[in-house]
Amino acid sequence: MVKTTKTKTFDTETATVVKKVVCGVFGDPTGYETTMYQTPDGDYFLYVNGGAESPYPHEGITSYTKAKAQEWLKNN
Repeated sequence: MVKTTKTKTFDTETATVVKKVVCGVFGDPTGYETTMYQTPDGDYFLYVNGGAESPYPHEGITSYTKAKAQEWLKNN
């Protein structure tokens, strides 16, 4: 997935997976996955996707600061 903001492009194909968390199994309407990525430039972003009844019913990418990414990593 690719998301472009005014100044940055986040691409799951070119970034490095830092940590992936999967809750549930494929096809579970409450299941989801969250994956923290780091871009070649050192930026962080979180990719989310899940079932219709999950906290992440739609695929998305959110930019994270280094501090916010470290906090997410510590808590997940």
